[in-house]
Amino acid sequence: MKDFFHYFFSKGDTQEFYDYSFAHFAPILVAALLIFLIYRKRDALLSRERLDYNIRMAMAFTMIVSEMSYFWRLVGVSGDLNPNAVDHLPITICGWGIVLGSYMLATKSQKLFDIVYFWVFAGTIFALITPTVIAYTGPTRYRYYQFWIEHLMGYIAVFYMIFVHKMRPTIKSAVRAYGWLAVLAVIAYVANVVIGPGANYLFMARPEDTPGDSITKILPENMVLRLFIMAAVVTALFLLSYLPWLLMDYKKKKSAVVEEIATAEDKELIEV
Repeated sequence: MKDFFHYFFSKGDTQEFYDYSFAHFAPILVAALLIFLIYRKRDALLSRERLDYNIRMAMAFTMIVSEMSYFWRLVGVSGDLNPNAVDHLPITICGWGIVLGSYMLATKSQKLFDIVYFWVFAGTIFALITPTVIAYTGPTRYRYYQFWIEHLMGYIAVFYMIFVHKMRPTIKSAVRAYGWLAVLAVIAYVANVVIGPGANYLFMARPEDTPGDSITKILPENMVLRLFIMAAVVTALFLLSYLPWLLMDYKKKKSAVVEEIATAEDKELIEV
């Protein structure tokens, strides 16, 4: 039993996970199915207050345990890629997105939703496209499940609040999320300096150096240029995240104008 737990919570010596394999797409498909079910049952969930509460608490608990267990694993299992948990603190968009997302679910906070929405859609997408950090941990390892739960539960939580509790982002939401991201960037920079060579929070110290292919590996070595590129990419992703809502607002406004014109024409006909 001891050997099993050591195997399950450790990493492999050779590559076990490959991008765009069944092991890559299966968790994403499961999350998509859960989001679809939430959409279909949104009215029933909202009308049953106790069920809604239990689901939100269960998701919040799962998210917190998932994030905490990452550090438990680093501390409790020897022979990891980097056993120093100080180099793996939750000073990341994904990590704080999970923490804030759990509190968002527990409190139904619109302000937390504003941050989590943009951080999830703009900050975790690259991890889903190229999850290189789990290259040595396939489906027989705990890290594989922890990674997907951590990164996909944010999407499930956000869509739950959108479909069931009718929350939505605004321009002010984007500004708030961007401002807190800037604060996180300052914290990451300070942590990189204080901790030293092993730390690379938000890739502010250097480009990503994990095994396998990754989008973030194309970032330049020059720090100023790297920060400029990352800021530009984040800004573009924020805009893309808000685009669906912008289009819906435009459509509603256009429909309202057409209805107003039609009403005015009807009144003119009646007066004639």
